[in-house]
Amino acid sequence: MTTVLIYLVVMVLVAAVVFLLASLVFGRGEDLPALPPGASPTRLPSADVTGDDVRKVRFQLVLRGYRMTEVDWVLRQVGGELDRLRARVAELEGERTPVDEPR
Repeated sequence: MTTVLIYLVVMVLVAAVVFLLASLVFGRGEDLPALPPGASPTRLPSADVTGDDVRKVRFQLVLRGYRMTEVDWVLRQVGGELDRLRARVAELEGERTPVDEPR
């Protein structure tokens, strides 16, 4: 009878330690807090953002967050598209003639 009681106490202690460790590592399951208005964890110019600016963006590493490989892939895609769009705009603006100018 004493042996069963000892096993029960040890199991409860082990379960409590595992629960506490899991709580410390994974948190309590709450949502990540929102950033205050106007705050940003990244650095980008306020105007004239280029593809290189987007590709250089890095996010803070946190225990709970996004897969960095996916974020890097999206940033490369967006940076490439931004470069293509800016090149197309420059090409179209170079084709404009004085007749096309607004009055």
